[in-house]
Amino acid sequence: MIASVRGQVTAIAPDGAVVEVGGVGVRVHCTPTTLATLRQGEEARLATSLVVREESLTLFGFATDDERGIFEMLQAASGVGPKVALAMLAVHTPNALRMAVAAADVKALTRVPGVGPKGAQRIIVDLKDKLGTPEEAVTAALNGDAPVPVWRDQVHSGLVGLGYSARDADEAVAAVTPQADTALAEGRTPPVAALLKAALRVLSVR
Repeated sequence: MIASVRGQVTAIAPDGAVVEVGGVGVRVHCTPTTLATLRQGEEARLATSLVVREESLTLFGFATDDERGIFEMLQAASGVGPKVALAMLAVHTPNALRMAVAAADVKALTRVPGVGPKGAQRIIVDLKDKLGTPEEAVTAALNGDAPVPVWRDQVHSGLVGLGYSARDADEAVAAVTPQADTALAEGRTPPVAALLKAALRVLSVR
C-alpha cells in the first residue's frame, strides 16, 4: 500500500494533482479542499490510499491522515465506492461526517451527490460507532459557529490553490453564486466541481 507521497507538485487540476516522486509524476485524485493546500512548484506531502481494480490502480490523496482514514472507512459501508467516499469528503469534513452518522442525519448525508435516502441510511447503519467521536464538530455547534457554505469555501479554496489571487477568487465565486442558489432552490446540493469549472471559465475570459 502507498500510504503517502512527498514531492514537488508539478500540476494541479480541478480533480487532482501530479506530484513528482523520485522522478516519476504520480497522479493523485483529491477533493477541492485538499487541492487548496497545494501550490504548483512547491513540495507537498499527501496521505494516500491506493484503490486496486482489475483494470486500474487509482491513488487518492488527502491533506491529513484523518481524511485518508475516513475515506477508507466510508468504503466499508454498503454501496460506497471510492468515488462516493471522495465526494462525501468534498462536501463534509471528517468531523461533520462523524456527527452526521452519530446523529443519524440522513439529510446531511444526502447532500452528497450520489447518496440517496436509502444509501444514507445504509451508511448510518454500517458505520455507526466506527468513525470515532465527533468532538470537534460538536464543540463548533455548541459555540454557534456559522461556517461559510461548503460549496463557496471549496470553490474559493480551489481557485486559490490553482494560483489565482483571493480577490479574483472572490469575484469568480460571486459570478457563479446564482448557479449555486438555483441548485439550492431545487433542493440539490450545489455541485462543487461544476461550479469550480464555471468559475475558471469566468476568470479565463477576463
